[in-house]
Amino acid sequence: MTESFIGHYHPFASFPNTRMRRNRRHEWSRRLISENHLTTNDLIWPLFVHEGTHRAEPIKSMPGVERLSPDLAIDAAHEACQLKIPAIAIFPAINETLKTPDGDEAVNSSNIVCRTVTAIKNACPNIGVLCDVALDPFTQHGQDGLVRNGYVANDETIEVLCRQALVQADAGCDILAPSDMMDGRVGAIRSALDKAGYEHVQIMSYAAKYASAFYGPFRDAVGSSRNLGNADKRTYQMDPANGDEALREISLDISEGADMIMVKPGMPYLDVIRRVKNAFGMPTFGYQVSGEYSMLRGAADSGWLNGNQAMLETLLAFKRAGADGILTYFARDAARLLNNA
Repeated sequence: MTESFIGHYHPFASFPNTRMRRNRRHEWSRRLISENHLTTNDLIWPLFVHEGTHRAEPIKSMPGVERLSPDLAIDAAHEACQLKIPAIAIFPAINETLKTPDGDEAVNSSNIVCRTVTAIKNACPNIGVLCDVALDPFTQHGQDGLVRNGYVANDETIEVLCRQALVQADAGCDILAPSDMMDGRVGAIRSALDKAGYEHVQIMSYAAKYASAFYGPFRDAVGSSRNLGNADKRTYQMDPANGDEALREISLDISEGADMIMVKPGMPYLDVIRRVKNAFGMPTFGYQVSGEYSMLRGAADSGWLNGNQAMLETLLAFKRAGADGILTYFARDAARLLNNA
Protein backbone atom coordinates (compact mmCIF):
# COMPACT_ATOMS: atom_id res chain seq x y z
CA MET A 1 0.00 0.00 0.00
CA THR A 2 2.84 2.35 0.80
CA GLU A 3 4.53 1.64 -2.50
CA SER A 4 1.27 2.27 -4.36
CA PHE A 5 0.76 5.59 -2.53
CA ILE A 6 4.27 6.81 -3.29
CA GLY A 7 4.12 5.65 -6.85
CA HIS A 8 0.89 7.56 -7.44
CA TYR A 9 2.08 10.87 -6.01
CA HIS A 10 5.76 10.73 -6.96
CA PRO A 11 5.97 9.81 -10.65
CA PHE A 12 9.62 10.84 -10.94
CA ALA A 13 12.08 7.96 -11.20
CA SER A 14 14.61 9.80 -9.00
CA PHE A 15 12.49 9.38 -5.87
CA PRO A 16 13.46 8.20 -3.28
CA ASN A 17 17.09 8.71 -4.37
CA THR A 18 16.50 12.45 -4.59
CA ARG A 19 14.97 13.88 -1.44
CA MET A 20 14.88 17.67 -1.42
CA ARG A 21 14.35 17.74 2.34
CA ARG A 22 17.79 16.27 3.05
CA ASN A 23 19.43 19.65 2.50
CA ARG A 24 16.87 21.34 4.75
CA ARG A 25 17.28 19.01 7.72
CA HIS A 26 20.00 20.94 9.58
CA GLU A 27 20.43 24.66 10.21
CA TRP A 28 24.08 24.55 9.06
CA SER A 29 23.05 22.84 5.83
CA ARG A 30 20.36 25.41 5.12
CA ARG A 31 22.95 28.14 5.55
CA LEU A 32 25.39 26.31 3.32
CA ILE A 33 23.03 26.13 0.33
CA SER A 34 21.29 29.49 0.79
CA GLU A 35 21.00 31.19 -2.60
CA ASN A 36 20.54 34.77 -1.41
CA HIS A 37 21.92 36.68 1.53
CA LEU A 38 20.75 39.85 3.25
CA THR A 39 23.39 42.00 4.95
CA THR A 40 23.61 45.53 6.28
CA ASN A 41 25.37 46.44 3.02
CA ASP A 42 22.00 46.08 1.27
CA LEU A 43 20.25 48.81 3.27
CA ILE A 44 19.52 52.51 2.79
CA TRP A 45 17.77 54.19 5.72
CA PRO A 46 15.30 57.01 4.86
CA LEU A 47 15.08 59.83 7.41
CA PHE A 48 12.53 62.64 7.67
CA VAL A 49 13.88 66.00 8.83
CA HIS A 50 12.21 69.16 10.10
CA GLU A 51 13.22 72.36 11.82
CA GLY A 52 14.20 72.63 15.45
CA THR A 53 16.72 71.34 17.97
CA HIS A 54 16.44 68.12 19.98
CA ARG A 55 13.04 67.71 18.36
CA ALA A 56 11.62 64.32 17.39
CA GLU A 57 8.02 64.17 16.23
CA PRO A 58 6.24 60.83 15.82
CA ILE A 59 4.52 60.16 12.49
CA LYS A 60 1.11 58.75 13.36
CA SER A 61 0.70 56.71 10.17
CA MET A 62 4.22 55.27 10.45
CA PRO A 63 4.58 53.80 13.96
CA GLY A 64 8.18 53.89 15.13
CA VAL A 65 9.25 56.54 12.59
CA GLU A 66 9.83 60.17 13.56
CA ARG A 67 10.60 63.50 11.96
CA LEU A 68 14.01 64.54 13.26
CA SER A 69 15.62 67.93 13.74
CA PRO A 70 19.06 68.23 12.07
CA ASP A 71 20.98 67.49 15.28
CA LEU A 72 19.00 64.28 15.80
CA ALA A 73 19.52 63.38 12.14
CA ILE A 74 23.25 63.60 12.82
CA ASP A 75 22.78 61.18 15.72
CA ALA A 76 20.91 58.83 13.36
CA ALA A 77 23.75 59.08 10.85
CA HIS A 78 26.25 58.13 13.55
CA GLU A 79 24.08 55.15 14.45
CA ALA A 80 23.87 54.14 10.78
CA CYS A 81 27.67 54.14 10.63
CA GLN A 82 27.89 52.02 13.78
CA LEU A 83 25.37 49.57 12.33
CA LYS A 84 27.30 49.42 9.02
CA ILE A 85 24.41 50.84 7.00
CA PRO A 86 26.12 52.34 3.93
CA ALA A 87 23.76 55.24 3.19
CA ILE A 88 20.86 57.30 4.45
CA ALA A 89 18.23 59.21 2.47
CA ILE A 90 16.95 62.63 3.53
CA PHE A 91 13.35 63.78 3.06
CA PRO A 92 12.09 67.16 4.30
CA ALA A 93 8.95 68.23 6.14
CA ILE A 94 8.86 72.00 5.82
CA ASN A 95 6.64 74.65 7.34
CA GLU A 96 3.48 75.39 5.33
CA THR A 97 4.43 79.07 5.17
CA LEU A 98 7.47 78.14 3.03
CA LYS A 99 5.43 76.28 0.43
CA THR A 100 4.66 78.08 -2.82
CA PRO A 101 2.99 77.14 -6.10
CA ASP A 102 6.41 76.70 -7.73
CA GLY A 103 8.22 75.15 -4.77
CA ASP A 104 10.81 77.92 -4.49
CA GLU A 105 12.20 76.60 -1.20
CA ALA A 106 13.52 73.54 -3.05
CA VAL A 107 16.26 75.68 -4.65
CA ASN A 108 17.14 77.59 -1.49
CA SER A 109 20.71 76.63 -0.63
CA SER A 110 19.89 77.15 3.07
CA ASN A 111 16.82 74.93 3.14
CA ILE A 112 16.39 72.15 5.69
CA VAL A 113 17.70 69.48 3.30
CA CYS A 114 20.89 71.32 2.42
CA ARG A 115 21.69 72.32 6.00
CA THR A 116 21.09 68.79 7.23
CA VAL A 117 23.19 67.20 4.49
CA THR A 118 26.13 69.52 5.19
CA ALA A 119 25.91 68.88 8.92
CA ILE A 120 25.77 65.11 8.43
CA LYS A 121 28.68 65.03 5.98
CA ASN A 122 30.77 67.14 8.36
CA ALA A 123 29.95 64.87 11.29
CA CYS A 124 29.96 61.52 9.45
CA PRO A 125 32.00 61.89 6.25
CA ASN A 126 31.96 58.15 5.57
CA ILE A 127 28.18 57.79 5.36
CA GLY A 128 26.58 58.05 1.93
CA VAL A 129 23.79 60.62 1.69
CA LEU A 130 20.98 60.40 -0.85
CA CYS A 131 18.69 63.33 -1.63
CA ASP A 132 15.32 63.25 -3.32
CA VAL A 133 14.99 65.52 -6.36
CA ALA A 134 11.32 66.49 -6.63
CA LEU A 135 9.16 69.42 -5.67
CA ASP A 136 6.22 67.82 -3.84
CA PRO A 137 7.44 68.57 -0.28
CA PHE A 138 7.82 72.24 -1.29
CA THR A 139 4.68 73.00 -3.33
CA GLN A 140 1.32 74.23 -2.13
CA HIS A 141 -0.43 71.78 -4.46
CA GLY A 142 1.62 68.70 -3.51
CA GLN A 143 2.58 67.82 -7.08
CA ASP A 144 6.15 66.88 -8.02
CA GLY A 145 6.45 69.66 -10.58
CA LEU A 146 5.16 73.02 -11.72
CA VAL A 147 1.45 73.12 -12.49
CA ARG A 148 0.43 75.09 -15.55
CA ASN A 149 -3.23 75.19 -16.64
CA GLY A 150 -4.01 72.21 -14.44
CA TYR A 151 -1.19 70.06 -15.85
CA VAL A 152 2.29 69.35 -14.50
CA ALA A 153 4.61 71.01 -17.03
CA ASN A 154 7.51 68.70 -17.95
CA ASP A 155 10.27 70.88 -19.38
CA GLU A 156 9.71 73.86 -17.11
CA THR A 157 9.83 71.53 -14.10
CA ILE A 158 13.14 70.06 -15.26
CA GLU A 159 14.75 73.51 -15.15
CA VAL A 160 13.83 73.80 -11.47
CA LEU A 161 14.92 70.23 -10.73
CA CYS A 162 18.38 70.98 -12.13
CA ARG A 163 18.69 73.95 -9.78
CA GLN A 164 17.50 71.80 -6.88
CA ALA A 165 20.04 69.11 -7.74
CA LEU A 166 22.86 71.68 -7.80
CA VAL A 167 22.11 73.14 -4.35
CA GLN A 168 21.98 69.60 -2.95
CA ALA A 169 25.30 68.74 -4.60
CA ASP A 170 26.76 71.97 -3.21
CA ALA A 171 25.62 70.85 0.25
CA GLY A 172 27.55 67.59 -0.06
CA CYS A 173 24.95 65.11 -1.28
CA ASP A 174 26.51 61.93 -2.71
CA ILE A 175 23.54 60.47 -4.60
CA LEU A 176 20.80 62.48 -6.26
CA ALA A 177 17.57 60.57 -6.72
CA PRO A 178 15.10 62.19 -9.13
CA SER A 179 11.66 60.89 -8.10
CA ASP A 180 9.56 63.30 -10.13
CA MET A 181 9.11 61.12 -13.26
CA MET A 182 9.50 64.01 -15.71
CA ASP A 183 10.64 62.88 -19.16
CA GLY A 184 14.32 63.68 -19.78
CA ARG A 185 15.18 64.87 -16.30
CA VAL A 186 18.05 62.42 -15.72
CA GLY A 187 19.98 63.66 -18.76
CA ALA A 188 19.37 67.29 -17.88
CA ILE A 189 20.48 66.81 -14.26
CA ARG A 190 23.56 64.85 -15.35
CA SER A 191 24.53 67.64 -17.73
CA ALA A 192 23.98 70.33 -15.08
CA LEU A 193 26.06 68.43 -12.53
CA ASP A 194 28.92 67.83 -14.95
CA LYS A 195 29.02 71.46 -16.05
CA ALA A 196 29.19 72.53 -12.39
CA GLY A 197 32.10 70.17 -11.67
CA TYR A 198 30.03 67.51 -9.89
CA GLU A 199 30.78 64.67 -12.25
CA HIS A 200 31.45 62.43 -9.22
CA VAL A 201 27.90 62.83 -7.84
CA GLN A 202 25.84 59.73 -8.57
CA ILE A 203 22.29 59.58 -9.90
CA MET A 204 19.90 56.91 -8.68
CA SER A 205 16.87 57.35 -10.84
CA TYR A 206 13.37 56.51 -9.67
CA ALA A 207 13.14 55.01 -13.12
CA ALA A 208 9.97 52.98 -12.54
CA LYS A 209 7.85 54.86 -10.03
CA TYR A 210 4.24 53.77 -10.03
CA ALA A 211 1.16 55.83 -9.21
CA SER A 212 0.57 53.75 -6.11
CA ALA A 213 -1.80 53.72 -3.17
CA PHE A 214 1.13 52.74 -0.92
CA TYR A 215 2.58 56.28 -0.61
CA GLY A 216 -0.02 57.64 1.81
CA PRO A 217 2.00 57.54 5.05
CA PHE A 218 5.01 59.13 3.30
CA ARG A 219 2.86 62.03 2.18
CA ASP A 220 1.74 62.44 5.78
CA ALA A 221 5.38 62.42 6.87
CA VAL A 222 6.50 65.20 4.49
CA GLY A 223 3.26 67.12 4.84
CA SER A 224 2.19 66.93 1.20
CA SER A 225 -0.96 64.85 1.78
CA ARG A 226 -3.13 67.82 2.70
CA ASN A 227 -1.68 69.82 -0.19
CA LEU A 228 -2.40 67.13 -2.76
CA GLY A 229 -5.94 66.63 -1.49
CA ASN A 230 -8.05 64.60 -3.91
CA ALA A 231 -5.66 65.10 -6.81
CA ASP A 232 -3.40 62.33 -8.10
CA LYS A 233 -0.15 61.91 -10.03
CA ARG A 234 -1.26 59.58 -12.79
CA THR A 235 -0.23 61.92 -15.62
CA TYR A 236 3.44 61.34 -14.83
CA GLN A 237 3.80 58.33 -12.50
CA MET A 238 3.40 54.87 -14.04
CA ASP A 239 0.23 52.82 -14.37
CA PRO A 240 0.40 49.83 -11.96
CA ALA A 241 -0.91 47.65 -14.80
CA ASN A 242 2.24 48.11 -16.89
CA GLY A 243 5.49 46.14 -16.85
CA ASP A 244 6.92 46.55 -20.35
CA GLU A 245 6.67 50.32 -19.93
CA ALA A 246 8.98 50.11 -16.93
CA LEU A 247 11.69 48.61 -19.12
CA ARG A 248 11.33 51.48 -21.59
CA GLU A 249 11.54 54.05 -18.79
CA ILE A 250 14.64 52.42 -17.37
CA SER A 251 16.33 52.09 -20.75
CA LEU A 252 15.86 55.81 -21.31
CA ASP A 253 17.21 56.75 -17.88
CA ILE A 254 20.28 54.56 -18.37
CA SER A 255 20.94 56.17 -21.74
CA GLU A 256 20.69 59.59 -20.06
CA GLY A 257 23.38 58.75 -17.51
CA ALA A 258 21.73 57.11 -14.51
CA ASP A 259 24.27 55.23 -12.39
CA MET A 260 21.66 53.22 -10.50
CA ILE A 261 17.95 52.68 -10.94
CA MET A 262 15.07 52.16 -8.57
CA VAL A 263 11.69 50.47 -8.68
CA LYS A 264 9.04 51.94 -6.38
CA PRO A 265 7.01 50.59 -4.56
CA GLY A 266 8.79 47.38 -3.73
CA MET A 267 6.89 44.29 -2.64
CA PRO A 268 3.95 44.65 -5.07
CA TYR A 269 6.48 45.11 -7.89
CA LEU A 270 9.08 42.42 -7.23
CA ASP A 271 8.32 41.01 -10.69
CA VAL A 272 9.41 44.33 -12.18
CA ILE A 273 12.65 44.29 -10.19
CA ARG A 274 13.44 40.82 -11.55
CA ARG A 275 12.68 41.86 -15.14
CA VAL A 276 14.81 44.99 -14.78
CA LYS A 277 17.77 43.13 -13.34
CA ASN A 278 17.59 40.47 -16.05
CA ALA A 279 17.26 43.02 -18.83
CA PHE A 280 19.93 45.53 -17.85
CA GLY A 281 22.24 44.10 -15.20
CA MET A 282 22.41 47.58 -13.68
CA PRO A 283 22.71 48.34 -9.96
CA THR A 284 19.02 47.98 -9.11
CA PHE A 285 17.25 49.12 -5.96
CA GLY A 286 13.78 48.61 -4.57
CA TYR A 287 12.00 50.99 -2.23
CA GLN A 288 9.96 49.34 0.51
CA VAL A 289 7.69 52.33 0.76
CA SER A 290 5.78 53.80 3.67
CA GLY A 291 2.57 51.86 3.06
CA GLU A 292 4.45 48.58 3.02
CA TYR A 293 6.23 49.50 6.24
CA SER A 294 3.04 50.61 7.99
CA MET A 295 1.13 47.46 7.03
CA LEU A 296 3.83 45.20 8.40
CA ARG A 297 4.45 47.31 11.48
CA GLY A 298 0.73 47.62 12.21
CA ALA A 299 0.20 43.86 11.91
CA ALA A 300 3.22 43.17 14.11
CA ASP A 301 2.13 45.70 16.73
CA SER A 302 -1.29 44.01 16.78
CA GLY A 303 0.28 40.62 17.35
CA TRP A 304 -0.86 39.26 13.99
CA LEU A 305 2.68 38.74 12.64
CA ASN A 306 6.10 38.04 14.10
CA GLY A 307 7.46 41.46 13.22
CA ASN A 308 11.15 40.62 13.02
CA GLN A 309 10.60 37.50 10.96
CA ALA A 310 8.23 39.23 8.55
CA MET A 311 10.59 42.20 8.19
CA LEU A 312 13.62 40.06 7.33
CA GLU A 313 11.60 37.80 5.03
CA THR A 314 10.34 40.73 2.97
CA LEU A 315 13.80 42.25 2.70
CA LEU A 316 15.25 38.92 1.60
CA ALA A 317 12.50 38.75 -1.04
CA PHE A 318 13.90 41.96 -2.55
CA LYS A 319 17.29 40.29 -2.84
CA ARG A 320 15.79 37.15 -4.36
CA ALA A 321 13.99 39.30 -6.94
CA GLY A 322 17.34 40.80 -8.00
CA ALA A 323 17.64 44.01 -5.98
CA ASP A 324 21.17 45.07 -5.09
CA GLY A 325 19.84 47.20 -2.25
CA ILE A 326 16.68 48.27 -0.48
CA LEU A 327 15.46 51.59 0.82
CA THR A 328 13.47 50.70 3.90
CA TYR A 329 12.25 52.31 7.09
CA PHE A 330 13.15 49.01 8.75
CA ALA A 331 16.85 49.59 8.00
CA ARG A 332 17.91 50.30 11.57
CA ASP A 333 15.89 47.41 13.07
CA ALA A 334 17.06 45.02 10.37
CA ALA A 335 20.70 46.05 10.79
CA ARG A 336 20.54 45.45 14.54
CA LEU A 337 19.26 41.92 13.96
CA LEU A 338 21.72 41.19 11.17
CA ASN A 339 24.69 42.41 13.20
CA ASN A 340 23.70 40.17 16.10
CA ALA A 341 22.97 37.11 13.96
